[in-house]
Amino acid sequence: MNVNKNTRVLVVDDEESLRGIVTQVLSEDGHDVTEASSAEEALEIFQKGSYPLVISDIKMSGMSGIELLQEIKKLNTDTQFIIMTSYASLDTVITAMRHGAYDYLIKPFEDIDLVTAVASRAIEKIQLIKENQQLVKELLLKNDDLKKANERLVEMAVRDGLTGLYNHRYFQESLALEVVRSLRYGHRFSLLFIDVDNFKHYNDAHGHLEGDRLLIKLSQTVKEQLRGSDIVARYGGEEFVIILPETTREDATQIAEHIRTSVAEFPFKGREIQTTGNITISMGVATFPDDGSDGTSLIKHADDLLYKAKNSGRNKVCT
Repeated sequence: MNVNKNTRVLVVDDEESLRGIVTQVLSEDGHDVTEASSAEEALEIFQKGSYPLVISDIKMSGMSGIELLQEIKKLNTDTQFIIMTSYASLDTVITAMRHGAYDYLIKPFEDIDLVTAVASRAIEKIQLIKENQQLVKELLLKNDDLKKANERLVEMAVRDGLTGLYNHRYFQESLALEVVRSLRYGHRFSLLFIDVDNFKHYNDAHGHLEGDRLLIKLSQTVKEQLRGSDIVARYGGEEFVIILPETTREDATQIAEHIRTSVAEFPFKGREIQTTGNITISMGVATFPDDGSDGTSLIKHADDLLYKAKNSGRNKVCT
């Protein structure tokens, strides 16, 4: 791409003949040139539509070129500004540069090609700015995509592939943290250990694919009954565990009963062939620190109560 073509340029000078020369040169170079006979007019034009390049006389009646430069930089810091000045006022160029002017032209022009050369350098800078901005934008998008990909990988690492619940590893880590937190603040928390009743019978009757679908739907049903702070995980097979932070045995038992009832009443596909005519779960409830001083002992206590529930008829909560 030729960076020196098709750039919108605003030429500002109260001297019509000089303004016309610059306009003619830049137009012949292939640029889209707009003229303004004063800084005030130029500013009004610029406010209606930004220009990448402005070439302006430094001394004009009314607003000066430096004042125009300052106002334009407020509107668009990326606009490149070229000052035109005479030898007599060359010292003002330094002031213009300090305010953000890119370059300058001495008038009257000794060589008309200087207009093309100075404008071309400014337009090359404009193009570089655009390319850098595009590069930054692409890098930000790539970084955002990378961040999202990493987040997905992290999420996959802690989730059960079938049910979407947290996996066994995440549960163990969360339980250890909850023990530490509860010890520090002297709080209680409870653990629910869940097993699907007669799941083998359901699998044998409907096949493993339907068995998987049942576990997925059951997981969703259980999760819907919980608070945002609760952690539900697939422990293995048809076993699930739930950590209930800041929850006493009495409150945990109520939550467990609510979950048990919700599952028993849910119209799971194929439930009618089960022994009880519906899908049910059994649960054991353990509370820290009453039923165990660490995660391992708490799991064992909840597991023992789960088997007590299953051995006493299933579809029960034991505490």
